[in-house]
Amino acid sequence: MNTFELGTDGPRVILVGIDGSETSLRAAAYAWGLARRQGSHVVLVYVTNPGTISTMMPAASASVIEAGEEIAADLRAQVERFAQTTHSRVDYTFRTEYGDAAGVLAKIADEIRADAVVVGASTQAGHRFIGSVALRLVRAGRWPVTVVP
Repeated sequence: MNTFELGTDGPRVILVGIDGSETSLRAAAYAWGLARRQGSHVVLVYVTNPGTISTMMPAASASVIEAGEEIAADLRAQVERFAQTTHSRVDYTFRTEYGDAAGVLAKIADEIRADAVVVGASTQAGHRFIGSVALRLVRAGRWPVTVVP
């Protein structure tokens, strides 16, 4: 028996990766609906990655971090507006983290004992060759992963 299975009929904790893209916002909406029907808690996570440019150009690091914080604040405000306008209550948490998206989401999924992970499909062509966040999470194989187009 999987240590995450707690005898429920559906997921109790759903992790959602959001980055502001259309597919990630659809993933959040999908997870929200699932949580509403199942009585689950949703953990929405925005991961910003200052990347290698900030290590090569430390002056750029501050502006990259500031841009990430602005995006996170905007996403948090969108989630709060959505939560207030929906007719059903869903318990949720919004988190902002730094690092590699797939690695950070996997770490948080383990930390919160997520029963399910929901992400939007990548629209970047290069991901067919190097692997998307969704593919890397599926390969980790520790939780069911739903990829929303």
